[in-house]
Amino acid sequence: MSYTKTKIALNQLVADLVQGHTVLHQIHWYMRGEGFLFYHPKLDKYMDILSEQLDTVSERLITIDGSPYSTLKEFAEHTKIEDRSGQWNTSISEDMHRVSTVIRQLVEDYQQGVDAASEEGDAASEDICTGYLRDLQKVLWMLQAEIGKAPEIER
Repeated sequence: MSYTKTKIALNQLVADLVQGHTVLHQIHWYMRGEGFLFYHPKLDKYMDILSEQLDTVSERLITIDGSPYSTLKEFAEHTKIEDRSGQWNTSISEDMHRVSTVIRQLVEDYQQGVDAASEEGDAASEDICTGYLRDLQKVLWMLQAEIGKAPEIER
């Protein structure tokens, strides 16, 4: 089986994991204000999570004869996560909203990965996507709670 839809879904994850990591790193660098001492190391943890996921997803894509995006041009052309210049004047609350937006996109991407892999009978890719979907839904719940909102993860 060629797993065409699964490869597309996994490559979308590659692009969005790279861009998501970049956005989190930008926020990490430009963050100022009350809560800095709490959120700065929290972003380190989130970046580590995305790096690990990127490696696993990319290696799975290679395992099923796919070719993960690997250039800045490819990441920029395919990501669904907004790119913008760093700003010193954002509040911690605005930063956390942006982090939540990144995680929400990845949750959506992982759900698409689950759906594609399930449809094509790729149990291993489905398992990877399901596990990371669960993990990031929990992160999203916590981020949303921090900014006073419900998780809003219903399809």
